[in-house]
Amino acid sequence: MPLSAKIKQQLKAKAHTLKAVVMIGNNGLTEAVNKEIDRALHDHELIKIRILSNDRDLRRQIFNEICQVNQAELVQVIGRIGVVYRPHNH
Repeated sequence: MPLSAKIKQQLKAKAHTLKAVVMIGNNGLTEAVNKEIDRALHDHELIKIRILSNDRDLRRQIFNEICQVNQAELVQVIGRIGVVYRPHNH
C-alpha cells in the first residue's frame, strides 16, 4: 500500500501537531512495544514514535521493522521521531 506523494504530504501536515505516543528505549522493539504501536494505530491511524537511540541506522531499521510487523507505512522520519500510518480498513 505505498502512499502517493500527495497523500504523504497531507499526512505530514496532519502529523505536525501530534505528540509522540510511543517511545522506544534501551530495550528496543519488544513485543509489548509492538502491541502498544498496534493499539495506537488502531485508535488513531496516524502516530508519532520516538526512538531514543543515537544510531541513525538502528533507528531506520527499527522503523522499517515496525512498519513490516504492523502492516503500516512510514510517512516521515525527522531525527528520532517517525510518523507511521495505517488506515482503519486494515
